[in-house]
Amino acid sequence: MATALCPLRTLGRAALRPRDRRLHLGAPRNDAVVISGRKLARQIRQEARHEVEQWVAAGNKRPHLSVVLVGEDPASHSYVLNKTKAAADVGISSETILRPASITEEELLDLISKLNNDANVDGLLVQLPLPEHIDERKICNAVTPDKDVDGFHVINVGRMCLDQYSMLPATPWGVWEIIKRTGIPTLGKNVVVAGRSKNVGMPIAMLLHTDGRHERPGGDATVTISHRYTPKEQLKQHTIRADIVVAAAGIPNLITADMIKEGAAVIDVGITRVQDPVTAKSRLVGDVDFEGVKKKASYITPVPGGVGPMTVAMLMKNTIIAAKKLLKPKELKALTA
Repeated sequence: MATALCPLRTLGRAALRPRDRRLHLGAPRNDAVVISGRKLARQIRQEARHEVEQWVAAGNKRPHLSVVLVGEDPASHSYVLNKTKAAADVGISSETILRPASITEEELLDLISKLNNDANVDGLLVQLPLPEHIDERKICNAVTPDKDVDGFHVINVGRMCLDQYSMLPATPWGVWEIIKRTGIPTLGKNVVVAGRSKNVGMPIAMLLHTDGRHERPGGDATVTISHRYTPKEQLKQHTIRADIVVAAAGIPNLITADMIKEGAAVIDVGITRVQDPVTAKSRLVGDVDFEGVKKKASYITPVPGGVGPMTVAMLMKNTIIAAKKLLKPKELKALTA
């Protein structure tokens, strides 16, 4: 088991090593380096493609991802299309299983059970959000942990919190990889995570503050988490001292230039569709006042083109992990038997 998981252990080693800046878009000297999530994601997808080719060449079955999509939400359909396109790009076979918004919770659980027991399915995810009459937590826990490429099952969440190997949620893992591959130091640094969602904010905080010497190495940072009840002035008191600010609250322009200290790294996870006051067209914005903050920060991610592409890339890596059965230790088998 230890030998098989050796490649996973190396993921946490490089938090302090500077990386090649050719991965980033050029920036004026006085502005932040704009981290290109698209370029980093292409690099990771190239790694995933090579890994799939080696796996299949060794006589193994090609990894397969099943995506369950409920309802007609345009954003969900767009996200799923991006995931299946990425799968094809790296050599992972995939299928999208469409179900109407009227599906009952019991019918959806039955479908998940069939996919859990299908030996051809390596990775399985149910696209969120789901219709209001369906309990999302129950659905996430219905996906068997070793196929749970979203990393939302309670066992995977618990193992992550204990610094053990687990299927990491794709967006937090994408943020972690951005920080590591950019060479942004985390050891002993002050970090603020704005947002405490169980799928994004909380896992990001866990990855950044946990011990770098453990089974699943963390960033050894001092992390402060803010949320909807944190007064704006109190939030500013924390962010103005932070070396790294991760904005994941879903509130446009939550983080402004006056809240950031010179040289801080700013990772914008937020994504909200707003109407442009000039063109009247809709556009995507993050939680950070990009133009203002980039004049003070050392690094900043854009929206779009920052964390989003990394989320999809890390989902591909999780599907490969699932196909290789790297996360099925004896204790996990016992818990899910």
